[in-house]
Amino acid sequence: MRAAYWTCNVCLLGLIALCLAWELWLAPLRPGGSWLVLKVLPLLVPLFGILRGRMYTYKWMTMFVLLYFIEGVMRGWGDRGLSQQLALLEVVLSCGLYVSAILFVRRTRAAGTPQGV
Repeated sequence: MRAAYWTCNVCLLGLIALCLAWELWLAPLRPGGSWLVLKVLPLLVPLFGILRGRMYTYKWMTMFVLLYFIEGVMRGWGDRGLSQQLALLEVVLSCGLYVSAILFVRRTRAAGTPQGV
């Protein structure tokens, strides 16, 4: 259960860092950065609940992170170069976040462990 907790934390923080770096410096849609960097803001909503191990946050975040998976697949399919590689990294991080959150919820529920890790 601890591995799922830490994997979820690392993937969420990695996804936040990736989205910021991608849209501000690495491969923005427009030179100098783009407004697409605002896609990071929804990732900040579940951040504290995930870091505190709140079961409810893990549950709704699994549906929420699918939007980032879809964006990564679409941009990985359509973009080229560095942007395509960053999109594939977004897919990997969102899949890791999704799977680890599901495992955390299932194992916590099965163990009867109280919320918080």
